[in-house]
Amino acid sequence: MSDTGEGKRFGFEVLHKDASTGARLGLLRTPHGDIPTPVFMPVGTAGCVKAMPHEFLEQLGARIVLANTYHLYLRPGHELIGRMGGLHRFASWPRAILTDSGGYQVFSHRELRRVSEEGVHFQSHLDGSSHFLTPEKAMEVQAALGADIVMVLDECTPYPCGRPDAEASMRLSMRWARRCLDRWRELDDGARGIFGIIQGSIYPELRRQSAEELCAMGFSGLAIGGLSVGEPKEAMYETLAATAPWIPEERPRYLMGVGTPRDLVRSVALGIDMFDCVLPTRNARNGCLFTSRGRVLIKNACHAEDPGPLDPDCGCRTCRRYSRAYLRHLFMAGEHLSAVLNTVHNLTFYLDTMRKIRQAIASDSFGEWLRALEKLPE
Repeated sequence: MSDTGEGKRFGFEVLHKDASTGARLGLLRTPHGDIPTPVFMPVGTAGCVKAMPHEFLEQLGARIVLANTYHLYLRPGHELIGRMGGLHRFASWPRAILTDSGGYQVFSHRELRRVSEEGVHFQSHLDGSSHFLTPEKAMEVQAALGADIVMVLDECTPYPCGRPDAEASMRLSMRWARRCLDRWRELDDGARGIFGIIQGSIYPELRRQSAEELCAMGFSGLAIGGLSVGEPKEAMYETLAATAPWIPEERPRYLMGVGTPRDLVRSVALGIDMFDCVLPTRNARNGCLFTSRGRVLIKNACHAEDPGPLDPDCGCRTCRRYSRAYLRHLFMAGEHLSAVLNTVHNLTFYLDTMRKIRQAIASDSFGEWLRALEKLPE
């Protein structure tokens, strides 16, 4: 498959703001296509969205997926992927890719890693082998993968975290961000985007300082990291509301690792443009399905003889063809098809939700989504 990205460069513009909420309708331009925002990015950790052939993702309208540097670095290796022409060709995915730096995955294996000023020493969760990831190496790996948008290496601050520790962690992330940007400018001519990651735990002043420093460095966009890591939901929203205004209007705003359909709507109202989360795909494999009438646990006995569709308001191939009774049977029998059909539905629900949100912003009716927030699955 030929690379379609030649000559195209990264860019972003805000096309419209909802009159009552300030929610933003925008357009991301990448070497592998334009992406309307707000956008939800399905998570394809190891170069694939679990249980989803790429042609299914294309049919669902996914314009961009997330892949993970940590996992692809360990297996099959970024050098192999580079020799195969980059991740787009290797995975036969013609649309855009954002690569996470791997920082969150490294830091989630606390017992296997040691942080220093230079970078992070860690052991592979696969075979125990030792590795050393520096900000420069994170950029080199992502360059080999050929992502359209790359993320800096940061330290994901845990929760709870006292202010002195949160500040020290944020300062380390800022120094790493500068090193990432310097190395990336040696590897890329500006065709692809590079995002800084705002840290600072739940402390608004630290978040402000982090955002201002990253803005001054000149990143293509800014992500808000270190949320949805165990803090109370309202603390997450308070921190988000205090942080988003410090990101300039002309730059895309990416909330990492969040969240439920309600989370998406509330965050869009706060000016967020980009999201990713494993929730729709992971929940699908576990038999938890998002519908217009709330969550459905397909294993429940009440579905055993239900001939109706999973969601009568959904037009996905799962809901058009299969009954709740059959979906329950597949799940209870441990059939692989269960994960496929459930994932098709959950991703359809998320991507359709984002399409409807964009339509509402364009028509200045997004406020109605906020008023109907409690009707959305949590």
